[in-house]
Amino acid sequence: MRGVFGLVLAALVLAGAARAEQPWQTLPPTPTLPGAEHSGLAEVNGIKLWYAEFGQGEPVILLHGGFANSNYWGRQVPVLAAYFRVIVIDSRGHGRSGHDNRPLSYDLMASDVLALMDSLKIQKAAIVGWSDGAIIGLDIAIHNPDRLTRLFAFGANSDPSGTKEDPGNPIFPEMVKRSQAEYQEMSPTPGDYKSFASQLNHMWSTQPKFTAAQLHAIKLPVWIVDGDRDEVIRRENTEFMARTIPNAGLLIQPEVSHFSFLQKPQQFNDDLLNFLGNDRPPARP
Repeated sequence: MRGVFGLVLAALVLAGAARAEQPWQTLPPTPTLPGAEHSGLAEVNGIKLWYAEFGQGEPVILLHGGFANSNYWGRQVPVLAAYFRVIVIDSRGHGRSGHDNRPLSYDLMASDVLALMDSLKIQKAAIVGWSDGAIIGLDIAIHNPDRLTRLFAFGANSDPSGTKEDPGNPIFPEMVKRSQAEYQEMSPTPGDYKSFASQLNHMWSTQPKFTAAQLHAIKLPVWIVDGDRDEVIRRENTEFMARTIPNAGLLIQPEVSHFSFLQKPQQFNDDLLNFLGNDRPPARP
């Protein structure tokens, strides 16, 4: 009997371990970016905005989420740079970028992206955005659609009611905790984290405020994308945006949360390459 009990107990332990290792229950380490062909601080909108460029071809801009930085795209950049000119940006106040005394807002961060595009002489680009980065992409699609070729919007919400009050698991709070150490290591103002976090939380509680009419006016190719286990975004808001933007695609990635690109990077990258076009050039040798 003790042998049978031992086998049952071992099976239960293994089952519990398997559940604990589901992708949506993990927060893999922050990746590192590969060596850039060019990187630096661009003086735009009164601040120094950090960016880096990789590869050649049609431009694709990657925009990270709140509290994060461009290193989070470390699993995507090498794949995309084989086909495209990839630009990553640390949003104002995030990562290696500076900030000024203006409150954080999606409109302001969108204007930073456009100013950097002007500085790099990029008239139009595709945007791949995660969370706040996806909202910035939607802001540009609404107010400056002539600057975009297409938009892959992962984990966005159209207004504050589109987010959950309780994440339901520890992954998002764990990421926020991690971000404090990254901020203090990377930021030109490492002592300002508390003020930065306060501004970001205030922005989330009041923005964005995209109307159905604004979303319906978007005509460029858009995919609204999310993980099936997203702990932050309400599924009904994701579906509302996909339903309201004309001809938008709706993609729900399986077995991942708000951090899909870390949890199942190959799945995320395959979807990206599919979205960015079947007419992409062959990979460089």
